[in-house]
Amino acid sequence: MTFLYEDPYFTFSFDDDRIIPRFHLEGIEVGRRVNLFRIDPGTGERLGLLAQATVSGGGWVDLLEPIIVRAGEAFIAVPVPA
Repeated sequence: MTFLYEDPYFTFSFDDDRIIPRFHLEGIEVGRRVNLFRIDPGTGERLGLLAQATVSGGGWVDLLEPIIVRAGEAFIAVPVPA
């Protein structure tokens, strides 16, 4: 299947407060670095770097320190080019 458009990042948004110690990225290879940015959920504007991490087995990203996301907030995970 060919997609007309595909974002180069992964967006996570939440309806309730969450503590995020880890998350999953589909299709990203083990060892790839990712940067996490808090974003404005309405505009998608990057508001600040939350964390940097590395993808481990099965596409899981374990954070050194969990991030706290409040209801209505969002973040993106941006794979760093190899």
